Amino acid sequence: MAKILVIDDERSIRNTLKDILEFEKHEVALAGDGQTGLDAAQSESFDIIFSDIKMPGMDGIELLTLLKEKEVEASVVMISGHGNIETAVECIKKGAFDFIEKPIDLNRLLITVRNALDKSILVTETKILKKKIAKRHQMIGTSQAIEKVRTMIDKVAPTDARVLITGENGTGKEVVARLLYEQSTRINAPFVEVNCAAIPSELIESELFGHEKGAFTSAIKQRIGKFEQADNGTIFLDEIGDMSLSAQTKVLRVLQESELTRVGSDKSIKVNVRVLAATNKNLKKEIEAGNFREDLFHRLNVIPIHVPSLDDRKEDIPLLINHFCELICNEQGIQLKKFDAAAVESLQQRSWTGNIRELRNVVERLIILGGRSISKADVEMFA
Repeated sequence: MAKILVIDDERSIRNTLKDILEFEKHEVALAGDGQTGLDAAQSESFDIIFSDIKMPGMDGIELLTLLKEKEVEASVVMISGHGNIETAVECIKKGAFDFIEKPIDLNRLLITVRNALDKSILVTETKILKKKIAKRHQMIGTSQAIEKVRTMIDKVAPTDARVLITGENGTGKEVVARLLYEQSTRINAPFVEVNCAAIPSELIESELFGHEKGAFTSAIKQRIGKFEQADNGTIFLDEIGDMSLSAQTKVLRVLQESELTRVGSDKSIKVNVRVLAATNKNLKKEIEAGNFREDLFHRLNVIPIHVPSLDDRKEDIPLLINHFCELICNEQGIQLKKFDAAAVESLQQRSWTGNIRELRNVVERLIILGGRSISKADVEMFA
């Protein structure tokens, strides 16, 4: 069932639409002019708004413009008895969901309502998903160590500077990369993540730069690499310390010349990509051991950000426990549980070699296996 607002200066049209839509089990409100309709749309939440174009005072085009300016989220369907292609195109350009001519065809009306509802559901689901993703990419904590990282992100994110993120496994290097992207000017362009440690060395070049059909035995079709996919956006090279020297050489070329060559091709392709990289390794020691190119290190290490271990910011553990508890209970669809003070203190006194990732796993285990309120005894038994 949808909540629908009908705006038309003709009483007969309003009442006819009301009867039809209520018969279909929708909730319908009416307005006899544009200003009344605008006021209603701002004071209540509607899924769909039907508006006539030719009305005294504020006409439908002006109303549509104001609805979009005031960010009213309803799908707006324009109605006109004097319709033509030019008017319909203008309405769609100004943000109308659809355009219907009078006399209104019943089937056309109901199809438009169904399509608008489908769009509304999709928009709602997208917002929920974005909120979930945002919660996953939060930097939780108020310690001096994490505030230092947060300050660096705020300063660096709006630039196109390359960033090298270092830290132990499980400290949240990916979260830092995501925040750099989300606060950047490239937020509406792609974010492409590559786990360099998870790709076999013989496939890393094809993964990063793509290949042409027939470039090697299994290359049965052309492949677009991660750098091309990230064009005008951001690429995150996670665990870059595990990248082969051969691939490092090609990455260096991309950073130096902003161009790449697919495997099996001699054609150069220009790319505009911001590069974020992360590693848990000491790259200076890897350079000394001959495992990492020094020139690539200096290209990547324009802005270094070190993510502290959890043992270096134990004062943040209570906040992290609360955050993970809420997140996990929502994911599992169970009633929110609480950790009592003794349980939190017990967890705070531990050494967290797996850092935040390990803490999250322990919190999830305690939520599943512990009591209604997680006690110190639960921690000693299950964690």
